[in-house]
Amino acid sequence: MRDYSELIYKSDLISRDLSWLKFNYRVLDQAKKEKRNLFEKLKFLAITASNADEFFMIRVGSLYNYIDFGNDRVDYSGLRSVPFKERLLAGLNLFSEDQHSLFLNDLKPTFEDHSFGLRSYSELDEKQKKSARSYFKKTIFPMLTPMVFDPYHSFPVLMNNVLIFGVVTKSLTFKEKKKMSFIQLPQNLPRFFEMTDGDTILFIPIEEIIREHIDFVFKKVDILSCTLFRVTRNGDFTLEESEDIEANFLEEMKSKLRTRKTGRVVRMEVEKNANAWLLKQLLKRYEIGNENVMISPEGGLLDYTCLWQIVNHQEFDQFKPLRPNPIPPMSMVDGIQQDMFKALKNRDILLHHPYNTIEPLLDLLEQAAEDPNVLSIKLTIYRLAKESRIVEALLNAAENGKHVSVLFEVKARFDEENNMKQALRLQKAGCFVIYGIGTLKTHTKLLLIVRKEKTKVTRYVHMGSGNYNETTSKLYTDIGLLTSDEVYANDVQEFFNVITGHSMPEDYESLITAPTQMRKKLIGLIHQEAKNALEKKPCGIVCKMNSLQDKDVIQAFYEASNAGVPVKLIVRGICCLRPGRKGLSENITVRSIVGEYLEHSRIFYFHNDGNPLVYSGSADMMVRSFDRRLESLFIIKDDFLKQQAINMLQYNLRDNVNAYVLNENGNYAACKPGEEKPFDIHKEFYDLDLEEALKTQLF
Repeated sequence: MRDYSELIYKSDLISRDLSWLKFNYRVLDQAKKEKRNLFEKLKFLAITASNADEFFMIRVGSLYNYIDFGNDRVDYSGLRSVPFKERLLAGLNLFSEDQHSLFLNDLKPTFEDHSFGLRSYSELDEKQKKSARSYFKKTIFPMLTPMVFDPYHSFPVLMNNVLIFGVVTKSLTFKEKKKMSFIQLPQNLPRFFEMTDGDTILFIPIEEIIREHIDFVFKKVDILSCTLFRVTRNGDFTLEESEDIEANFLEEMKSKLRTRKTGRVVRMEVEKNANAWLLKQLLKRYEIGNENVMISPEGGLLDYTCLWQIVNHQEFDQFKPLRPNPIPPMSMVDGIQQDMFKALKNRDILLHHPYNTIEPLLDLLEQAAEDPNVLSIKLTIYRLAKESRIVEALLNAAENGKHVSVLFEVKARFDEENNMKQALRLQKAGCFVIYGIGTLKTHTKLLLIVRKEKTKVTRYVHMGSGNYNETTSKLYTDIGLLTSDEVYANDVQEFFNVITGHSMPEDYESLITAPTQMRKKLIGLIHQEAKNALEKKPCGIVCKMNSLQDKDVIQAFYEASNAGVPVKLIVRGICCLRPGRKGLSENITVRSIVGEYLEHSRIFYFHNDGNPLVYSGSADMMVRSFDRRLESLFIIKDDFLKQQAINMLQYNLRDNVNAYVLNENGNYAACKPGEEKPFDIHKEFYDLDLEEALKTQLF
């Protein structure tokens, strides 16, 4: 393959997909940290595998949507579709090799020291083999269905991301050509069969048990080979707009979800020493090349997401990190108040998860469901916890006769089926449910509660950066504003009118929304800082987000840098901006925080000549956020709360434990404390010094 490194480096933009690959390397790096125990390391390895599955399904799948239909595109790297595919798949193959190397050389050798072992069938003693054989006969064997491919049987549809045995056989009695058959491993069984050996827990991959007993499935034939593999299919799809929205939308969504199970193959993972004839037939059938094949070495595993079974095992609970209890929000120095309506009449509350508990928000919603004075509740939902108190509160509110409007984003990727199920529950309970707005995804996080209080009506609002999800609020860093401020309430109500009805407001006082105005407004704020710089006024920009990809915004940052504006970016994942390039971005720095928590909050700071403007909300600086999603950013007006947000940014800039700095060449360098005191924000926020926080300045 031709080396495209020089061409890629010359581009003033970094490829979105190559940047993502660098991000997954930063996640993999967590599995190498000495400070982490074995189970934490296995967790991060499992996360990288899950990330890679999604990346192949969506991003590589999207690339094949161009290639398969004879279209072309030029990536930010400057490469066209086919050479970019070669470069990307080569990088993904190297990443797969690094995963296996880490597992085999660093992690697996330490298993026995932690009272468990990963064993093949041949390593078991006779008693253990008898137990495994019994499990096969009673549990596994009845679930296996061999599917032959020959002139009389069509090629079977093999499922996405499922372990499969490709078995090559020949008849013992007839002189016929060899045949290939397929057995899909049961998805509803644990990946590992567990047994104990004294004080040691043994994990035996069920594929090893099946392989050993494959002659139970193929009797009186010559089994030439038994090869384990796994295919990943294109899962990227778009929905077409329809005039009959409710009748056709859900059915089209269900239809599109089915295509994920049968879409074109974009990756094949296969164990080492696979049968060459079988592999050749599969490559031909799936119209892929050797570059799409990821080989698992001897002793490695196909699909490292199976490690969650070990990580979450109840016997290893003592190894899970102890996290401090969440603390009350800084703006509630007297602690969590039970009457949330009374609390919000006195002050706004800024929640910073997971350091602040999500309980104030849940309390507010559950109180609203029971309060006879509450007239209506409106909420946007993108992703939910499995056992969601949010849904239960909304069901309770509907049963109590309140008007409940829910915009349920059923297009939330990989949560589509659960969201449709929960949306139907709410609809049957009498809630007014909106299934998304055309082809736009509703990604904004907004809650509006209308309450009658004596002779007037008061509206209570929550606006946030994260989902209404109790589980992720303990794992993701997010912020949310709770308020009864009328200006916020007017804007949020108007935005709900846009979402649920047919309204086009002239402007908002406290919100910046997409897809109508967000890109233009943010670029305007960046340009204002550049103008201030040229006029020798104080200036500066600090932005924290998940991803930065929009070309127009990046160009605005470049122009601000050339005007002399110091720009400090904190971008967890994808970053297409190239920092530190002479004459282009010399005044821009980019860092990524990857650690114990998933950095998910978005905070945008503009110095504004000494009167800072600080925004937060649901949107990243991406094309999809600006053009294909309903998003909102809210300004933080209260000086005390604004200072909290500024301190959050300052802590992110100070971190020297979880931070990586992006260099001009597109590579990341891990920050190390050196002679400085270690500063880990995932710990420091629990011990926040309020007096220090209120003095924080960014420039």
